[in-house]
Amino acid sequence: MISVSIAIPEPFADELQRLRASFGDPLAEAIPSHVTLLSPTEVDQDLMPDIDEHLERIAASQRPFMMLLRSTGTFRPVSPVVFVQVAGGISECEQLEQAIRTGPLKRVPQFYYHPHVTVAHHVNDAAMDRAFDELASYTCSFEVGAFRLYEHGADLVSHEVRTFDFDRGPQAGSARLS
Repeated sequence: MISVSIAIPEPFADELQRLRASFGDPLAEAIPSHVTLLSPTEVDQDLMPDIDEHLERIAASQRPFMMLLRSTGTFRPVSPVVFVQVAGGISECEQLEQAIRTGPLKRVPQFYYHPHVTVAHHVNDAAMDRAFDELASYTCSFEVGAFRLYEHGADLVSHEVRTFDFDRGPQAGSARLS
């Protein structure tokens, strides 16, 4: 099983993971803080070279962008999840998610795509309410310059397989001759 995500950088990743653990989420230590682009998906291992090429092409066509995380949201009552909202970089996430779900990763999504960072899942209502309230004023921003491919083993831990860097264009200070 694989997934593709934008990793939340430090110091925000550790902070959000620590908070997720404080709400009693049993997967807090197994899943790094991230914004999902492709949810865990079963794939034939023979397709991995094609999937790598597919993800390389997408990353090479993407430029870095700024992401803003701000405040909380929830999928309740449909799904027992509290999250920090992606308030900036939404369209870039949506475009990446759509591009990734083509070619060897063509899938019909189970739910409408909504970029977010989960901070409480598989916890009781009181813990969900606490997560929602405590992170209501949370905010951070950072540059996104890559996405990552993860494998999910029997241990339920997300293991990073590879980072796919975006095209940064001409390097500052370099010149091209015509």
